[in-house]
Amino acid sequence: MRRSISIIIPAFNEESRLPGTLNKVRGYLDRTAWDFAEILVVDDGSRDGTAQAARAAGARVLENPGNRGKGYSVRHGMLEAKGEWALFTDADLSAPIEDLETLWAAAERGSVRVAIGSRAMDRSLIGVHQPAFREAMGRIFNLVMRAVTGLPYRDTQCGFKLFETRTAREIFSRQRLDGFGFDVEVLFIARRLGHVAAEVPVRWNNVAGTTVSLWRGVMAFLDPVKVRWNGLMGRYR
Repeated sequence: MRRSISIIIPAFNEESRLPGTLNKVRGYLDRTAWDFAEILVVDDGSRDGTAQAARAAGARVLENPGNRGKGYSVRHGMLEAKGEWALFTDADLSAPIEDLETLWAAAERGSVRVAIGSRAMDRSLIGVHQPAFREAMGRIFNLVMRAVTGLPYRDTQCGFKLFETRTAREIFSRQRLDGFGFDVEVLFIARRLGHVAAEVPVRWNNVAGTTVSLWRGVMAFLDPVKVRWNGLMGRYR
């Protein structure tokens, strides 16, 4: 039975996009039967009016001590969430907020505490694709990630993941990476703690204006190695 939910949105210089995004999220929450719902925007040291725009739209705002990265922002939100479940989603809503229903159904059906959206399980659900080079890099990254970490997931990088909040605190309190490789790390930690995530296909549309540079994307290939090394060194105990 659904009870309470926190929607966590990491944001860096998203003043112009946030009002529309938060309006869609609020509309979804008003249409669904959660006993309690909150929207948490984590401002990652933005240089524009991100925090003010979020507050004006009725969100609770958490502010990072400077620009710390997406991983830091999601961890900040997860550890401050008040709902019994917590979803993190991107500020551009590449995966529509309504697909939380898909994650929730998977969590209920499988009695799992982690459910993750996947673009790779059913690519017919992708409406607008990334540029071909980025898609190819994503597929190569997944092959490298699976070989290095042993994780079975086909898409760790989709920014649409649902956690039972109590479980999230166990996982994210052990997280060490602040950048974009954090997705792999938290799923690795979850598996070490005995929580196997349900991976389910979600709709997805690439949105122009990404703040992820190609160089940062290439550097992300080192993150699975860091995660594996941290695991071998016992840093997630």
